[in-house]
Amino acid sequence: MNVWAIDKDPPIKVLLVELVHRYGENTLAMINRENHFQAIEICPVGNPELSAYVYTFGQRRGCYGIDLKYPIVTHNIIGENEDQSLEHVLEIIDTHLF
Repeated sequence: MNVWAIDKDPPIKVLLVELVHRYGENTLAMINRENHFQAIEICPVGNPELSAYVYTFGQRRGCYGIDLKYPIVTHNIIGENEDQSLEHVLEIIDTHLF
């Protein structure tokens, strides 16, 4: 996938490039339940029940929000990680998906 060719907000593309750089091209998959310009949902390849929804809408410039989704819906963490730096979002993804 050419990250720069997808129709997403530039900070989302920066996140995707960094994820590919850190984990390789075939480690994470995009879930296309919702096609929002300022958001993306990613999961480990073959495990869509465990995912991270990353978004830039409603955040300060240069910041991200991230929701964590688990196989048991009642364990999901929604709306608690707002206005996070790129580096912190990458740490959250590393802990949650790997």
